[in-house]
Amino acid sequence: MQFIKQHFTQTLEVKQSKFIAHLIPYNLYESHLKQLKEEHPKARHFVTAFRYLNEFSQVVEHSSDDGEPKGTSGKPSLMVLQGKELIDTAVIIVRYFGGTKLGTGGLVRAYSDAVNLVLESAELFEYKERESLTIAFSYSDARMVDYECEKYNVTVESKSFESEVVYTISATKEELETFMVALQRVVKSI
Repeated sequence: MQFIKQHFTQTLEVKQSKFIAHLIPYNLYESHLKQLKEEHPKARHFVTAFRYLNEFSQVVEHSSDDGEPKGTSGKPSLMVLQGKELIDTAVIIVRYFGGTKLGTGGLVRAYSDAVNLVLESAELFEYKERESLTIAFSYSDARMVDYECEKYNVTVESKSFESEVVYTISATKEELETFMVALQRVVKSI
């Protein structure tokens, strides 16, 4: 599986119709859809498709034709995301109608081509499942723990300061194992 970390956009023109494809991380989907509708008030359609992992590591998918003939836009866009095994990713295609009807086959091709075009420009990353872990240590070791987290690509999800410092951290299983071995060498209070 793969995912993206930032917003990519490309424009495809077919018979004077413009298809502006926006590939975005799923967590930005709602805000970008709203923003695009404000930026493009004269656009005819806002076709969407997304795939993300829920809390049970299940892939959730959805697509919308947004007024295009049923099955001609959202589903083909989703199928491109499926074919690339993308997760935690959404695509929004803004369509400006150019005056020439494309027909159902033409719409399927145009939307699929628009998503493929934006995918060609996107930087894809391999998805690895992350695990969480809670660690506790003394205040005097906090700077060293922060340094090691950054060094080993470990994300600090939360911090609490009580009688000792408690971090909830996340990373891939391999990164956590390497991080914990290194951390135990430099921090004695863990």
